[in-house]
Amino acid sequence: MAADADDSKYFVREIEKNNGCALKVRQCYLGDVGCVVWDAAIVLAKYLETEQFYDPSKGVNVWAGRSVVELGAGTGVVGLMAATLGGEDVSEFFPPPHYVLMADCIYYEQSIVPLVESLKLLSGPETCIICCYEQRTEGVNPKVERRFFELLKQHFSCEEIPSDKQDPEFSSPDIHILHIRRKV
Repeated sequence: MAADADDSKYFVREIEKNNGCALKVRQCYLGDVGCVVWDAAIVLAKYLETEQFYDPSKGVNVWAGRSVVELGAGTGVVGLMAATLGGEDVSEFFPPPHYVLMADCIYYEQSIVPLVESLKLLSGPETCIICCYEQRTEGVNPKVERRFFELLKQHFSCEEIPSDKQDPEFSSPDIHILHIRRKV
């Protein structure tokens, strides 16, 4: 396909990594939710690079040798970021993954029950689910969020990550990051 034909359908979203490299994802001009690099995905991708997870100068890289599952991948930018930070070929998911990453999965009413069930099936006692979502205040969204957290808290505990632990440039008051773990 000619480059100019591609340019009419896609544009490039570029997420600069802390090491100066860039993660480039082609986003469709037109399409459904899976064609968009959502703001919550960028916030979560940059959170994965914060020094608590990844600081090569101090020998910190929690992503190296870890199994990671991304739910609600959309364009896959969060999983791609995790892979560039140390993901290896992990061909099986059992034992349960070390991390489950979710960006903007809490918006579609019909997916709430299957989403919580998927989290229950995927996660083990050591799994950390990192959930990033944009809090939406219009329409059915507040009800959907409430229902998700009601179901989730039956089996999981949640810890909201304060803004000072997030990437200083890529954060927003309406985008929340949570660490979610199975209750023991």
